Amino acid sequence: MNILLETDRLVLRAFTESDADELFALDNDRDVMRFINGGRPTSREVIRTRTMPRLLRDYPCFGTRGYWAAQEKDTGVFLGWFEFRPLDAHSPAVVELGYRLNRAAWGRGYATEGSRALIGKGFTALGVSRVTANTMAVNAGSRRVMEKAGLSFLRAFTGDWPEAIEGSEHGEVEYELTRAQWERGAWATARPAENDRGPSR
Repeated sequence: MNILLETDRLVLRAFTESDADELFALDNDRDVMRFINGGRPTSREVIRTRTMPRLLRDYPCFGTRGYWAAQEKDTGVFLGWFEFRPLDAHSPAVVELGYRLNRAAWGRGYATEGSRALIGKGFTALGVSRVTANTMAVNAGSRRVMEKAGLSFLRAFTGDWPEAIEGSEHGEVEYELTRAQWERGAWATARPAENDRGPSR
């Protein structure tokens, strides 16, 4: 198993083709997908032809993946995934943070715990200088996770939604954390990693 990192309660590992059934279940939970596609179902064909290639992709600047399956350390149960993906495949400077966890993982601090671990890994070992994250403005749960992981609000903007979903009329928000801020300990003022819920993207 190709493991990127472990936390007190999580293992973040590389995806394999055998994760397709878990991804299908995750992407067909209306609550999980509410702020992503309005809760519309996802077909197995989409998982096979679009989702899996994206999650299995390697990035030259990292020499590794940009998406990581999240497992509960004690049980091995699949919880969802984290994104820590360079915006430019050939430069590690700016990385997008994201997460999509199943409902059983909500409210337990997993999203914050995994996000903080990835940020630390990025700034200390992967050459990252800035972490960015975005979500719908109305996605209060995901915004709380970003704040607790140490990111600060940067801007509100209007995204290009192929199909409008409930809440998209309020636009999107972007948060960020720079390595300089992280090194100064700005992230340490964030609230404890508990009671976070909901997916980012």
